[in-house]
Amino acid sequence: MIHLSVVCCGRAVPLLWRVLEHSSATVAFEEYQPVLRRARWLLRHHPDVVLLADRGFANHELMSWLRQSHWHYCLRLPCDVLIHTKRRYPWMVGALYPPLGEARLYENVGLWLDGEHRCNLVVATVQGAKESWAVVTDEPPTLQTLWQYALRFRVEELFLDSKSGAFELEDSRLRSAAALERLYLVAAIALLFATTQGMAVQLAGLRQQVDPHWRRGISYLKIGLRWLQGVIHKGRTLLSCVPLLPNDPQACFASLKTKRDYDDHIWFHRVRSIVCKPGSTLI
Repeated sequence: MIHLSVVCCGRAVPLLWRVLEHSSATVAFEEYQPVLRRARWLLRHHPDVVLLADRGFANHELMSWLRQSHWHYCLRLPCDVLIHTKRRYPWMVGALYPPLGEARLYENVGLWLDGEHRCNLVVATVQGAKESWAVVTDEPPTLQTLWQYALRFRVEELFLDSKSGAFELEDSRLRSAAALERLYLVAAIALLFATTQGMAVQLAGLRQQVDPHWRRGISYLKIGLRWLQGVIHKGRTLLSCVPLLPNDPQACFASLKTKRDYDDHIWFHRVRSIVCKPGSTLI
């Protein structure tokens, strides 16, 4: 499934998707370009769009398309991508990974063997992370780049909700791409409706009827699903749906420990900034 979603209030909400019968988990740019073109048309009135994507999507074609579409981006790079910095010869990204607890901000690096595509790069080894990160962006490289890219992981929670978390799509056992695409449309509508219902519950001050935490401890999707169960079985009022909230009125933490871990998740004791000029060498 090629999946494009919108990050909203700590979760990802489905926007566009396409199901393919494919022999590999990696798909070519030509396969997902139609999804991007459709998204560009739907978001044409939003001038500040940022695309977040994992290591399998960074390529010449996508980067050129993003530049032509005037979209910003934060893309993670595989460790074997060649990078042109200040040195005479290109380095693999993996050779630039800093020690634990350090981050390096590279401005105006060249990508791949030709080095023609210029962008900015943030490499970091985060406390508690399994791997070092290398994220390229067209915006100024700062620590905010890492926070921005980290929003991509919200889609993993969406996939969990689509499967065992809420909708049990795997239990359908469908093997037809067209049928799966239609089934996911039903799940996406249900997910959107339940999420907006959960937001309406929060705004109405009724959250603690379905979420016993002192502060919000479950997602708006789960709040909405619990409220809808109460509508059916307990005679609760079905609330009017609200638009997806641009700002989260109350962040979600299941416990105080979870909040402390989140606040301390990305921190560094050393940050180094490096400007790379085309044609410069460092011996």
